[in-house]
Amino acid sequence: QVQLVQSGGGLVQAGDSLRLSCAASGATFSTYKMGWFRQAPGKEREFVAAINRSGWSTYNADSVKGRFTISRENAKNTVYLQMNSLKPEDTAVYLCAAESSSLGYYIPITSREYDYWGQGTQVTVSS
Repeated sequence: QVQLVQSGGGLVQAGDSLRLSCAASGATFSTYKMGWFRQAPGKEREFVAAINRSGWSTYNADSVKGRFTISRENAKNTVYLQMNSLKPEDTAVYLCAAESSSLGYYIPITSREYDYWGQGTQVTVSS
């Protein structure tokens, strides 16, 4: 079982950048595919980005392509979400998640596929 602890986030202006971190413990980090999701008030949880176990394959939601980058450092048991050119519509609670059961090159992009979740961190982008 893996525990996920998030850091980063905060209040920024439109056009600014932020980096979120998600540190894992309690299990072999490199055996988990990792994802980032977000949830705004009154809205469903939304997929943002995901990365495979080794880090060479990623997938981003259309809404963040070209602006957000997911990466991981298995030696540090950490996954990151670099967010550039932030917009007010990016305002949400961001959550990292870990998944261990899917095979091969498949990258899970729905929340129900993920087994473990971080505590969430607020990102607020002012206009």
